[in-house]
Amino acid sequence: MNRALVIGVTGAAATLLAACSASATTTTPTPTAATTLAPTSTPVATIAPTATPTAVPAAVDLSGSWTGQYSGAFNGHFTLTWTQSGATLNGTIVLSSPANTVHVTGNVGGTAITFGAVGGVSYTGSVSGNSMSGSYQVPGGGPGGTWSASKS
Repeated sequence: MNRALVIGVTGAAATLLAACSASATTTTPTPTAATTLAPTSTPVATIAPTATPTAVPAAVDLSGSWTGQYSGAFNGHFTLTWTQSGATLNGTIVLSSPANTVHVTGNVGGTAITFGAVGGVSYTGSVSGNSMSGSYQVPGGGPGGTWSASKS
């Protein structure tokens, strides 16, 4: 091969490489409006999930027979038989002194219980599992007393 041809081709290649590496365009071009990508869809607002309501705990089930005692203005034993519908109580109470069987109604809310019977005597108290206890008040502000019962 001709030595002059090799030198010429080598010189041309060197000149081309030098021209490319000395290029004045070394910055990245800034995009124009025509090259900027527009969103393809509008974001849709999402609705945050609402909290699921917490179920109210079931009322205490007082249905059935209860035996207990009372002391204070009156002393004795009793048997109480309840039927329950929601918070409403209906039943009978059999007292030992004064001996009497009376229809009784009441309410239960959570662990609180109220009922009344026997000539206007009102009972209040609380329930815990298979036992309940509280106080009773006689009409007219007279002396009252305490009571307690357990499920039979």
